[in-house]
Parts: sequence; C-alpha cells; structure tokens
Amino acid sequence: RRPPCTTLLPYAALVRAGCHAGSVFPSQGDDAGPPSEKKVSFLIPLRDNIPSHTTPVVNYTLIGVNILVFLFELSLGTELQKWVHVFGMVPERIVYIVFNAPQYFYIALISLFSSMFLHGGFLHIIGNMLFLYIFGDNVEDALGHVRYLVFYLGSGIAASMAQLIAHPGSQIPTIGASGAIAGVMGAYFLLYPRSKVLTLIPIFFFFQVFEIPAVIFLGLWFLIQFFLGSFSIAGAAGSAGVAFWAHIGGFAVGAGYIFLRYGGTVRRNFAR
Repeated sequence: RRPPCTTLLPYAALVRAGCHAGSVFPSQGDDAGPPSEKKVSFLIPLRDNIPSHTTPVVNYTLIGVNILVFLFELSLGTELQKWVHVFGMVPERIVYIVFNAPQYFYIALISLFSSMFLHGGFLHIIGNMLFLYIFGDNVEDALGHVRYLVFYLGSGIAASMAQLIAHPGSQIPTIGASGAIAGVMGAYFLLYPRSKVLTLIPIFFFFQVFEIPAVIFLGLWFLIQFFLGSFSIAGAAGSAGVAFWAHIGGFAVGAGYIFLRYGGTVRRNFAR
C-alpha cells in the first residue's frame, strides 16, 4: 500500500510513492518550518575557572563536527528544509513508525542521532558551541574520552525522547545539540558545583559581567527551562520552536548518570 504524502515517512519512501515534494514539505513561511533546540538563556557564560588536566579531544571533535555539518547545511540552499525534515527528530513521525510502520524503525533511530548535529542558524550553533566549549572539557576530563563520547550521545538521544514524550503529536522537526549539551551541563552541575563561571548578563541596554558559582548558574538555567517547558505543554504563546523538554530531559539524564556513578564524589562536593 502506498504511504500517504505526509512527513510521517522517510523522504526516500515518499519519493518512491510518487509524492510531489511540494505536498510533503511546507514552504519557508509555514509554521512547520525548521525549529530548533534553541538555547534560551539570559546568562551568557564566558569561561569557567576549572582548568582541564587532559586535552579534551572528544569535545573539540564534537565542536568541529557540528561546525562542519552546519557549513554543509549552508551549502544546501533550498534543499535545506527537506534535509531538516528527513534528519531532524519529528515526534509524530516516530510515533507513527513505531505503531504503524515498524519496517522504518531504523529511520526513527537515525533521526534521534542525526538531529543533534543539525542547527537552525548562526546564533543557534554559536550559542550551543560556546556552552559545549566551556562545560564539556571538564566533564570529559572527569569521565575519560570514550565514556564522555558515549555520555554525550546518550544524553542527546535521551533529550530527544523527552521532547517526544512531551509533544508526541508534533510534526515539527527538532534539531540541535542543546539536549546533549544540557546533559553535559547536568554532569558539570554535580561534578563542579563550586567552580565559578564568568557570566555576561544583559541588564536593560547594558551588559554586566559577574562571576557566578556554577551551582547557581546551572541551577537557574534549569529552572528557567522547566518553567518555560511547563508553559509549552500548556500551549502558552512564545514557546513555539524551542525544545524545552529536550533541555530538561538532557540535564536530568546527565545529572542522574553522574549521581548514580559518582555519588560519593557528588556528596563530598556539596558537603564542603
């Protein structure tokens, strides 16, 4: 049976079914255009005060891969929207595949992985890579290179799953490394709560620089995501296009893993 001309099935399957691209992918002006896991933060980190004891080769590689993929996105031109719909994480498509088209289950798995390397614009990738650069090196230092890579990818997949559970009927593709980076931030929150983060804070039309304890910086960031994520479920205006529950899920999974594996260290960090 021929699949319907919707974004529920992979692009290749739709082409084989004879669906016209115009009936499958909305125009740039539609509400279903590519959204992203945008970093919603009023706190802009500049650096922390914890030096790395090893070269964070995995963190640097992840930053490099994200930048290369973004440059490739820029080269796609009008094909970018198709690319995002195919390789972004579309909650309704995954739900449809799981319950109605299990032969395409591999597409669901691929999109959970590939979506974390796509970005929706310059500010999106710059913000994400800034957070990853500042917090990722120390977490890699603590976990080791291989475990950090697995942790990062696992946090990204878990973050996408959290967004899917929160909005299972959404046809909008979720893209961005924010969920994986939120996992890194959750790990940093427990591993280095007493470190200081040099932070740029916009106050009206002025910018002030403060040194803020990491436990306050990251704790406040998480509370903002949770507050706005709750409004997104309620359908509040202004929350569209931001995957708050990917941030919440990634942070929770990252912190949870660290607590389960390094509980003694965490208790000592907060007991000092």
